[in-house]
Amino acid sequence: MLWSKTLIPTLKEDPADAEVISHKLLVRAGFIKQVSRGVYDYFPLALRVIRKIEQIVREEMNRAGAQELLMPISAPAELWQESGRWEMYGKELLRFKDRNERDFCLGPTHEEIVTDLVRRSVRSYRELPFNLYQIQTKFRDEPRPRFGLMRGREFIMKDAYSFHTDVEDCRREYDNMVQTYKRIFTRCGLSFRPVEADTGAIGGNQSHEFQVLAESGEDAIVSCNTCDYAANVEKAEVRAARPAGRDIAEESPQLEKVSTPGKKSVAEVAEYLKLPVERFIKTLVFKTDSGEFVAALVRGDHEINDLKLRAVLGAREIALADEASVAAAAGAMPGFLGPIGLKLRMIADLSVHGMRAAVTGANEADAHFIQVDQERDFTPSAFADLRLAVSGDPCPRCDSGTLETHRGIEVGQVFYLGTKYSVAMGATYLDAEGRERPIEMGCYGIGISRLVAAAIEQNHDANGIIWPFSLAPFQVLLLPINYKDKAIREAADKLYQELQQNGVEVLLDDRDERPGVKFKDADLVGIPLRVTLGAKGLEKGCIELRSRRDSKTEEIPVADSVTKIRAVLTQALQA
Repeated sequence: MLWSKTLIPTLKEDPADAEVISHKLLVRAGFIKQVSRGVYDYFPLALRVIRKIEQIVREEMNRAGAQELLMPISAPAELWQESGRWEMYGKELLRFKDRNERDFCLGPTHEEIVTDLVRRSVRSYRELPFNLYQIQTKFRDEPRPRFGLMRGREFIMKDAYSFHTDVEDCRREYDNMVQTYKRIFTRCGLSFRPVEADTGAIGGNQSHEFQVLAESGEDAIVSCNTCDYAANVEKAEVRAARPAGRDIAEESPQLEKVSTPGKKSVAEVAEYLKLPVERFIKTLVFKTDSGEFVAALVRGDHEINDLKLRAVLGAREIALADEASVAAAAGAMPGFLGPIGLKLRMIADLSVHGMRAAVTGANEADAHFIQVDQERDFTPSAFADLRLAVSGDPCPRCDSGTLETHRGIEVGQVFYLGTKYSVAMGATYLDAEGRERPIEMGCYGIGISRLVAAAIEQNHDANGIIWPFSLAPFQVLLLPINYKDKAIREAADKLYQELQQNGVEVLLDDRDERPGVKFKDADLVGIPLRVTLGAKGLEKGCIELRSRRDSKTEEIPVADSVTKIRAVLTQALQA
């Protein structure tokens, strides 16, 4: 392909609204342009990258035994109402009415449509199992679309759904998809970790996310420095440790109320009392979707994990109560709340169990208790793992490891759904005895367009993108210094034709631009190999071959150039 005939609108400056490097570089390098918030045009170079990713996904999904199909992007409300997600999914589900005033939505995911498809098609256990997948545009009405392709409203996704007669076979396919995803992301040239994850709005009772490791990632993940345990911080388990204060005197000193005028936060009170924050017990009041107010207790240096608390409470939704509600329900203002004498149901984190010499609010303005002994002074309704895991926590899976924190970009997720959708929507099969049974289901998604951004977050430098060979829009960029020069043009055109005839994906920069502009654009666009043709080199019968990743250059004979370039590509693609 010729650069002059390709729409590659490169820019010199970063777009004003871009916050992360992938967004900046995709716009500057002429890959995408915003149409509206969270919605983008994909220019030719971007589409070539997307097609590369799709091809890898198709090859590995087909290898794993899945079958490709295509479902509609819109769905009637009735299907979502059957599953119970019409209201539960929230405002991210874009709803609309057709001309007959019937309710529809744009699919953010396709569990309902595919379950309906299968219940109308499958009758017997002999027709199971199978795995169906599609690559299709989705729409989620994100409240804060940001970071370019990493958090858009409209995006391209591979979603797959498997159907089984029993739990054992469904878990077999779950493991099959985990291995398939590992192959996909490895072929994409990415550094990633599969981590345990919350099932969120999709549902089910088991899930793993595939996180591309990057400092710009939205997700916090933890992993053990000894074993294979890794989890999204929202899902990460926390093993109970020895309570703070256990090594002090066996009999606790008498409870004492102290004045803390105007000091509300743990940090403020800790500084005022000259005590470490891990001696504090925070009391936070949450309101559940049933209207109940519940106090959650956590050590002062820890944070409540809303997902864990919601699960312990058996609530669909929880929210931190506002000041007025807290005052009405608990009789004290936030900042001075404490568990002693509190007339609310209390759930305490495991780290609170057995704490001594602790500090809590005194349930009155400008006052706190010190020398609090949990076992002596208050008894929660229950103890549970309520907090977010942090670096240094003991691993919940092995005895010797500790957790380390990382940032990640979620690019894929697998779910064991069980019968969540099949029971709700009546997707059943007849077993060998003729009995009707619900179908076991799994669900497996990959963010195709998000992978484009994730790859750049891991592969870039100060000058632009550095595409992995497997994803690059072109494998080779031919850069003649002066394309108007007859000798240079003829050499460039000849090499261009020979590379194409040998199956090499090549872009020829035939523009009438200064060499500096061409070199800057070459680095910005990030094609892995650059072949520079100049007058001095051609006089010696040589051209320059440069690697975008490590900037290594070498002169190679023009006569051997195709063989050399093909050898470099073969080695890179097999690595």
